[in-house]
Amino acid sequence: MSRLRLILCVLLPFAAGYYLSYVFRTINALIASDLTAELNISAADLGFLTSVYFLVFAAVQLPLGALLDRYGPKTIQSSLLLLASVGALVFALADGLIGLLIGRALLGLGVALALMAGFKAIVLWFPPERVVLANGWLVMLGALGALTATALAEFVMQAVGWRGLFAMLAGLSAVAALLVLFAVPEPRGGRPANSKMPTASLWAIYRDPRFWRIAPLSALGIATSWSLQGLWAAPWLRDVAGLDRTDVVQHLSVMALAVCASALLLGIVAQRLRRRGIKTELVLASVLGVSMTAQTGLVMGWPLPSYLPWSVIAAAGAATILSFAILADYFPKEISGRANAALNILHVGGAFALQAATGLIIAQWPQASGTYPAEAHQTAMADILGLQVAAFVWFALSSPRKPVSAAMEGLARRLLTSRRPQTAVTSLPRALALPAWKDQRQIAQRHTAAWRLATAASAILCIGLSIMLATATTGSAIVVHIVEVDRSVRVAAQRDHPAGPDLVDRFAALRWDRRPDIAPSPSSPALVMGWALHPGIPSTVNLWPAAVMKPSNDASR
Repeated sequence: MSRLRLILCVLLPFAAGYYLSYVFRTINALIASDLTAELNISAADLGFLTSVYFLVFAAVQLPLGALLDRYGPKTIQSSLLLLASVGALVFALADGLIGLLIGRALLGLGVALALMAGFKAIVLWFPPERVVLANGWLVMLGALGALTATALAEFVMQAVGWRGLFAMLAGLSAVAALLVLFAVPEPRGGRPANSKMPTASLWAIYRDPRFWRIAPLSALGIATSWSLQGLWAAPWLRDVAGLDRTDVVQHLSVMALAVCASALLLGIVAQRLRRRGIKTELVLASVLGVSMTAQTGLVMGWPLPSYLPWSVIAAAGAATILSFAILADYFPKEISGRANAALNILHVGGAFALQAATGLIIAQWPQASGTYPAEAHQTAMADILGLQVAAFVWFALSSPRKPVSAAMEGLARRLLTSRRPQTAVTSLPRALALPAWKDQRQIAQRHTAAWRLATAASAILCIGLSIMLATATTGSAIVVHIVEVDRSVRVAAQRDHPAGPDLVDRFAALRWDRRPDIAPSPSSPALVMGWALHPGIPSTVNLWPAAVMKPSNDASR
């Protein structure tokens, strides 16, 4: 396969899925105030709503990693992106916390393997000497979603609202699913076997000493970067550095750019150093070591420009491309998806553990005027830095192992000999084996065609619903108003419309039914509903003079 086709048909489709993953991961920071104002969500509920995405994300890594090895990245990623599309629609249509939680959980499930599927596809289609570079491009293109979820998303939200924004994201997710489904080629050597994978493979990964040589260093170093960039960098810049909100936002933007640039540069540097015989493990240790040095400078108060250490810390978050490239050398391609998931769950879980631990440590100091003392932040960072140093020492003292352990050799042999289609064919004479193989191939082709048709129909439906919802949010909607009217308005309603008084009484009764805590009285003025009508509908259907209605943009009343 040519290099151009690899980029267009493999790298870009999976990068689109990872890009959406980054957008969904960071978009709640932009719409938090809108959710709170419109749906009356408390800060605790908002925090729980945001964390559901990551909880589901981490919980499904291992089981979906097994499916990724069994069915291949093309099938799994296209299916999961459809779930993300459904989740975005559910989120856009939600009218309460429960609906938002369901939508957010579906989003976490839908993009849970966006990165892993991309790495798996790169391992399957790209030559080994270009895996690290391709991983860097994948992470760099995906990290652009963090930038999109700021200024550009704000511009779109001003035009169509947060519901329209999520409707558009639902349509984009469905388009990305179709792109993966129809653009990505089949793996070389045919589709992955659907036979049952050995159950011991996951434990073989976790028992491998080479895995545990890099896992603590990778998990703690990368999780620290994610924890700081995702939450605790802003409080540090505010409480310790004394920056205002504008400067804090500028620092966070620079950190996002540092992640994008680091992902690409690390891939290029690792590839060139590998050609010269320098192992990727040493590159990973060097990158995380520089990050620890930057953290040390922050804790010790070294006189450095604040942009420098925070950019270095953020750049270390892209070191996942090095970790997964190392695993690609350690384990067979048949279980590379589970190997990546086994490490990624440590990354995600470590980020949550470090975020929570940092909060607990900082909370030990009293809060004054909404801020914590600098000592609290420095102590928390110093404690986490100590864990990273311990992991670095463990990596340095652990001796490298041979390229393929005996356990992995045995696992690879079982993977190659446990596929039922091969067993069934080899047990038949050649004259009977060929027709049987052709029949099985035709059945598989029919199943694939039917599945693609169902996926395409589902994606088109999601796109259509997204377009309709986005269009509806851009136009004038019917807005319900509750106004009080007196008898003179009732008379005016009777004059303008024969059924006016009857509708007034019915709407008033409906209002009392909705508010049983308010008892109507004969002297109370009637309550009546009015509508802000869509342009083009004659205003003569109004039941009261226009002066009675007070203009309002609040559709929730």
